Amino acid sequence: MGVRWHGGPSGTGCAYTRPVTDPAAVLTDRRNGVLIVTINRPEVRNAVNAAVAEGIGRALDELDRSDQLRVGVLAGAGPGFSSGMDLRAFVAGERPYWGDRGFAGICERGSTKPLIAAIEGFAVAGGLEIALACDLIVAARGARLGIPEVKRGLAAGGGGLWRLPRRVPRLVAAEMALTGDPIGAERAHALGLVNVLCEPQGALEAALELAARIAHNGPLALVASKRVLDEQQDWSLGEVWQRQREILEPVARSEDAREGATAFTEKREPNWTGR
Repeated sequence: MGVRWHGGPSGTGCAYTRPVTDPAAVLTDRRNGVLIVTINRPEVRNAVNAAVAEGIGRALDELDRSDQLRVGVLAGAGPGFSSGMDLRAFVAGERPYWGDRGFAGICERGSTKPLIAAIEGFAVAGGLEIALACDLIVAARGARLGIPEVKRGLAAGGGGLWRLPRRVPRLVAAEMALTGDPIGAERAHALGLVNVLCEPQGALEAALELAARIAHNGPLALVASKRVLDEQQDWSLGEVWQRQREILEPVARSEDAREGATAFTEKREPNWTGR
């Protein structure tokens, strides 16, 4: 759950930004073109405070900027993914927003490159909203996913009420939002909310396997495909082809497109340059 703050510095989109107080709140690691981003506050169920929001936001900036990184994986340390906003920090005056990326440094503007959520144990409230801001979700059996804000007299303001009905049938989204009850990873997988269902303690490994399959592909094509997937929700039928053409034609004219076609005809792996 996120609560909007209207006292941020100018130019930040009314978002709360301040120097990170705990650099270890979010850890990053690079592996074979994949950036692993880990929320590292297991002692408070990986609850999101200002330090987490900044850490995730800065990690996504790194993912977007780097030519060596193709995919991101977002995970939580310890037994769970995230329980959402740190209510104690919120009461103390912290606002878990970062720049124009919004709640948790991701919910209002995610990465330009593919991002996978790796869920163990639980992803509830703002934790599920973080996962919903990712492109793909891997979850361990037995994990619980939900937006229980109504049980606390609040509402899921970090994108859950908007993204969830676009991922599962509206009646299921309404059930989750209005009862506040979570669903299991198994049901979420059956509904199409979870891409990969794995055994407990295997979410990160399964997410990295999925990331490797994605990272194998052309970087320009990945970014363009993600952009079309994200933006087409707002396109009318009359503008679909023109808007898609504007995004995809530069990719078709790229060196990578020629390399991909050449590699296919020569029966070899392509050598992507991102140009």
